[in-house]
Amino acid sequence: MMSPQRETGAKHVKDEEAGHWDRVYATREASELSWWQPHLACSLRLIEGIGLPLTASIIDVGGGNSTLVDDLLARGYERVTVLDISATALEQAKRRLGEKAAKVEWIVGDIVSVSLPQRAFDLWHDRAAFHFLVSQESRRRYLENLRRALKPGGHLILATFAETGPTMCSGLPTMRYSADELARVIGAEFKLIESLREEHRTPAGAKQDFICTHFTFHR
Repeated sequence: MMSPQRETGAKHVKDEEAGHWDRVYATREASELSWWQPHLACSLRLIEGIGLPLTASIIDVGGGNSTLVDDLLARGYERVTVLDISATALEQAKRRLGEKAAKVEWIVGDIVSVSLPQRAFDLWHDRAAFHFLVSQESRRRYLENLRRALKPGGHLILATFAETGPTMCSGLPTMRYSADELARVIGAEFKLIESLREEHRTPAGAKQDFICTHFTFHR
């Protein structure tokens, strides 16, 4: 159990991180953000390839104001959860969706510390969070949450900056991975099914290289 001093320190760091991302989303239009895409083509291709039933439970980790939730609802998925550390980002997504927002479960929380239900999700999607986890401890806590919340036999779609991707994003340091490196870090309980490389052009015209991966979970 953490001491009160360590608990206070952890909360301060968490509040700083949330404040950072709230400022990012509050001071720029969605289409101005470096990671913005009107549709997450790489993620959607991998999701559609799985062939999940429309009743499958899906969580988008670090979803922010991404349009993935719009596209999932448009395809008829009925149980979608979006989690992000920024309440501002989620409010923007809700406003964009209008009445459809009521069909989604929204969670404001840090994925390394939030409490998620056990074996709740058929698909865990993340295009935004994992490559910002630069410490081994933060990655360990993320993976604990992933293993706890994903159903055995479930699917993980994880997109991160590739080896040639940026080392900084939105003023924060990032990690870069190959598909094989992701497989090593995530662990033997996850089997790599497919990986795709994506060259993303930011709204400002810069190039960001991503690796998009699909794993299945076996335990």
